[in-house]
Amino acid sequence: MHIAIIGYGKMGRLIEAQALNRNHCITGVVDPLAKERKTLAGAPVFKTLSEGGNLGGADVAIEFTRPDTVVENIKALAEQKIPLLVGTTGWTDRLAEVTQLVETAGASLLWASNFSLGVNLFYRIAAFAAHLVDPFPEYDVGGWEAHHHQKVDSPSGTAKTLIDRILSSMERKKTPVWETLNRAPAPEEIHYPSLRVGSMPGIHTVIFDSPADTIEITHTARSRESFASGALVAAEWLVACPGPGKPAGTPQPGVFTLDYVLKDLLGV
Repeated sequence: MHIAIIGYGKMGRLIEAQALNRNHCITGVVDPLAKERKTLAGAPVFKTLSEGGNLGGADVAIEFTRPDTVVENIKALAEQKIPLLVGTTGWTDRLAEVTQLVETAGASLLWASNFSLGVNLFYRIAAFAAHLVDPFPEYDVGGWEAHHHQKVDSPSGTAKTLIDRILSSMERKKTPVWETLNRAPAPEEIHYPSLRVGSMPGIHTVIFDSPADTIEITHTARSRESFASGALVAAEWLVACPGPGKPAGTPQPGVFTLDYVLKDLLGV
C-alpha cells in the first residue's frame, strides 16, 4: 500500500515507522513546519498539498494535523480523490459540511476521534455497562479524562465519542457537562471534566457509583503506538473495501468511522 502522510509530528513519524514495518511504502509527507526535505525513510517532504501534487500516486493519505487545518486538507484530498483517513480531533462540529463535500466529490473519508483499537473496544464495553445500569437509578454516571499539557482541544475527541456512546445506551441520562460545576449536577446530566498535565498520552475513566458500591472502567494509553497501529489497520481496510460493483482495492465512496472497520473485523 502506498501511503501519504499529512502532518509529520509525533504521530506522523510513528505512522511512517509502523507502515514500513508492515511493508507499506511512504510516497510523500506534507508538513509546512518540517525543516527536512526527506523523511528518515527517504520520502519527499512537501510544504503544502498543492506542492505535493498527487503525492506520488498514494493509495491512501493519513492525516494527523490540527483542528484549524483539517477541513481544508479533507477538501483538497477529496478533490484529488485520494482516500483519506483523519485522526485529527476538534473539528467534528463541521462534520455535516465535510460529509457533503466528500460525497459531492465522490471521495472516501474514514475518521475517528481515537484510532486505538483498545479505546474503540473500551467504547463498546462502557456503552454496554451503561445499558446494564440504566434501569437502576441508584447508580449515577460520570467520569473524567486526562491528557498531556500540549493537547489543544478539551474535552478530548475520545471523551466526546465515549459520552455519546454512553448517552445512546441510557434513557435517564441526556446531557454531558464538560466544565467545572459550581452546583449539583441535574439527574439527567453526566459530569465529565478534563485534566491537562505533564506528558500523559491519555486516560479515560467512566464511573458508575451507588451508595453501596462503585464500578470503574478505565482505559489508559501507555504510548501513541496504539493510535498509529490502529490507523494503519483502518487505512488497510479503507483501501481494500470495495464499493457496489467495484473491484477489490477500489475504495467505496462515502464517510466512514472506525465502527465500520470493527464490524468487519469482529463480525458484530
